[in-house]
Parts: sequence; C-alpha cells; structure tokens
Amino acid sequence: MLKRKEYKFWFCTGSQDLYGDECLAHVAEHSRIIVEKLNESGNLPCEVVLKPTLITNEVIRKTFNEANTDENCAGVITWMHTFSPAKSWILGLQEYRKPLLHLHTQFNREIPYGSIDMDFMNENQSAHGGREYGHIFTRMGIERKVIAGYWGDEAVQKRIASWMRTAIGVIESSHVRVMRVADNMRNVAVTDGDKVEAQIRFGWEVDAYPVNEIAEAVRAVPESDVKALTDEYYDTYDIILEGRDPEEFRRHVAVQAQIEIGFERFLEENNYQAIVTHFGDLGSLKQLPGLAIQRLMQKGYGFGAEGDWKTAAMVRIMKIMTEGMKDAKGTSFMEDYTYNLVPGKEGILQAHMLEVCPTISDGPAGIKVQPLSMGDREDPARLVFTAKTGPAVATSLIDLGDRFRLIINDVNCKKTEKPMPKLPVATAFWTPEPDLLTGAEAWILCGGAHHTAFSYDLTSEQMCDWAAAMGIEAVCIDKDTTIRNLKNELRWNDAVYRK
Repeated sequence: MLKRKEYKFWFCTGSQDLYGDECLAHVAEHSRIIVEKLNESGNLPCEVVLKPTLITNEVIRKTFNEANTDENCAGVITWMHTFSPAKSWILGLQEYRKPLLHLHTQFNREIPYGSIDMDFMNENQSAHGGREYGHIFTRMGIERKVIAGYWGDEAVQKRIASWMRTAIGVIESSHVRVMRVADNMRNVAVTDGDKVEAQIRFGWEVDAYPVNEIAEAVRAVPESDVKALTDEYYDTYDIILEGRDPEEFRRHVAVQAQIEIGFERFLEENNYQAIVTHFGDLGSLKQLPGLAIQRLMQKGYGFGAEGDWKTAAMVRIMKIMTEGMKDAKGTSFMEDYTYNLVPGKEGILQAHMLEVCPTISDGPAGIKVQPLSMGDREDPARLVFTAKTGPAVATSLIDLGDRFRLIINDVNCKKTEKPMPKLPVATAFWTPEPDLLTGAEAWILCGGAHHTAFSYDLTSEQMCDWAAAMGIEAVCIDKDTTIRNLKNELRWNDAVYRK
C-alpha cells in the first residue's frame, strides 16, 4: 500500500519591533494559542508547527530556506499579526519553493468596544498588516493561497485543511514516477504529450519499459504467493460464475493475482507510483491486466490506459491528496463511453474495459471472467460494481503544444435508471454541470480527453489551486458555465499562457 509522508505545516507570524517587547510577547502567545487550537480541532489532516515570530529580513529568509530543505514540511502558513514591512519578505519569498498560505485572520473575533485604545489598535492590526503583506506577493507575481476569516471558525479551519491537501499534492507531484508498459496507443493524440516538459513543469518522471520485461517479473511470482492472493480474492469479493466451470474460472482469476503481485513488486523495486498499460502491446502476458490494476489503484497507485501517462500521474496525485480523509468516497481512473439523451434523465455512462478503482464502489464488488475483444488474450478477470452517488470532480490534463491545461468539471453521480446485466464492467453514471449538453460542449471546446482522473473527495477549488501552484492554466466547468463566457475565457487564457 502506497503511503505519503507524515507531512507538517509551519506557522509563521509576521510582526516588527516598533511597539516593543511586550507587544512581541503578546504576538508570540497569540500565535501559540492559535496553533494549539488548530491542532486540537480535529479538522486538519496534518500537524501545524509553530515557528518564532518573523521580524527581520534575515530571520524570514533563514526560516523559508529551512522550510525548503525540511522534507517533512509541505508548506508554510503565514499570518500578519501586526504591521510587517513587506520589503522584509522579498528575499525570503524569492527563495521559497513550497506552497504558501496567507491566513488573513486576527486573534480576537470581536472589537473590544468598551476597552479598545491605541495600544490595542497598534498590536492587533491584521487588517493593516495583511494588506501590506499581500501587496508584495502581487507585486512580485508569486502564487499563494489567501484565506480570510476568524481562525477559530470551523469553516475557516476546513478551508485550511482543504489547502493542506492541495499543498501535499503539489509536494508529492515532484515524487511521481510513472512506469509505462509499452507505448501510447497508435494514432491517439490526447493521451500523448511532452514528457520532458511534464518533468520540468510537474516533476514527473515518465519511463517506458518493454512489456516482456514486466511480464518476466510476473512469471517470477511463486505459485504459493499466487494461491494466497487468489484465496484473498475469493474471501473478499463475490464470485460471479454465470455458468462458467469453477476450476476454469479460478485459473483465470489466478492469472490476475500473479499480475498484481508481479506488477507491484516491479513498481516497488523501481520506485514507481503510477502505471500505464496498453491493450495493443501485452507481450507474453496471458490477460489484459484488469482486476490486478483495479487492486493496485485501490492501494494508491495511479493508472492510465492505452499509454495515458498524464491521467496516471493525476490519479496518483489525487489519491495522495485524499489519503486519510474521513468518510472518503473514492478516486479513480475513468472514461466517457456513451450518453443517455432522454430529457430529464441525461447523463454519461462512465467505465473502462476493465480498470475502474473499487474505492468508488457502492457496496460489495464481484469478480467476473468475460471475453474481451481487445488485446487478443484469454478472458480477463475483473471487478464489477456500480459507483456511489453524489457530487464529484472529473479532471483532464491536456498538452496543447505550448502549455498544459487542466480541465475540471463538477459532476453529479447518479444511479442508472435501469440495470445493465450484459455489461461486465464497473460503471458510474454522471451528469456534468451545468447540464449534459452545455457540459459536453464546454469539455470539447476546452480540448478535454475521454480519460479522466475522477474523485468524490476533492473540489474544483482544490484542483484549481493545484494548477495555480504548478503555474498552468485551469478551466472550470461548473453550474455557472455558459458557452459564450467559456469561449471568452479560453481566448483570454490563450493570451496569458501562450509562450
């Protein structure tokens, strides 16, 4: 099971020595209380670590560079308690390389009307200091997240938590290594792209391996290990024979067990966190990896089909962003297949030939063994289920030649009107915002792919923040989208992002 590091976030308070040591002592005490209460709230996914108050160029620069080199620090939360002259922050901000949150808050919720005096005004001037601090970011063109509100409010804390998950996605991006089994599907454009530019922009390493090198790792799996995992499958999932001979069925399932073990060992030994397969180049593999890939995704690996390394990396990042989330509903690779165009029942049937992550399953999953026309191999075993209902996001990272664009669509997952007994794959059914026809037209105008990295547990805001931190274009398709406004947005983006 792939796990992320135990990341922490530093809390840095800005001030200056104009008002004396007593004021600075109050600043430090207020910061300590805020950090303590944030950690006790239960709303944050990571620990907040208090740092000494920052009041000089040298201390600010030193602190930010220490944050850069601390592997467990995923970002810095900054708060301007009093007035902090922004020139003091220039060198530190120039050298800082991790996500940064400007928490625009103040220690007291309410103005103390009966006792407020100039000492209180001078000491508690976040409304003043935050504007000075915010100006220098804008002047320097540095990306940051701004969250305004009272630090003790649950809504503010949950926004901080949301940003923390995005920050982790930014940090983890530089650790993503994608193993490609064979190459991109021939003549397909949208799943391919510039892997060198992706490494420069996102930090991703994308490496191709001959399929039979991976198949050799599969063949090397001991029979005892295959039997043990096959037994686990039979204990975990419903076995849907549908008239097939039980012994023959189990042999097909065991092939996927062997693939899962072989693939995972190869991934671990070579430090990869995502995998790409291609049904047109299976070498000596007996089946197209189906159940095996579904299980690897469930363990946290990213996946993309037909050579789609961009989606594989995005699935990995989105999975790591949601790790440890309470009541998480799941994240998966997905593909648009076919429409339902009945008025009032519009939607898109989502699936893939085999590879949909069981984390999104609504209830128990079952194993089926069915023929597959693609791949020219024996009938592969796969998990079948229907997906959960509720709001979600579908994302597509595309390469436009001169830049990357992340397309983010809010979608509403629903139950299909009728069962589909002859369709032997896992499925989801969703209606894109603002409606099927507008959503589909908008997606196509943006250049979105048929593959998506999909999650119930992330929001458009988080994915936009991730794109902003990466310095790439993001386009959101949501309840407010109109085609006229979208076309204008795309034209403006062409001017802003074109190299």
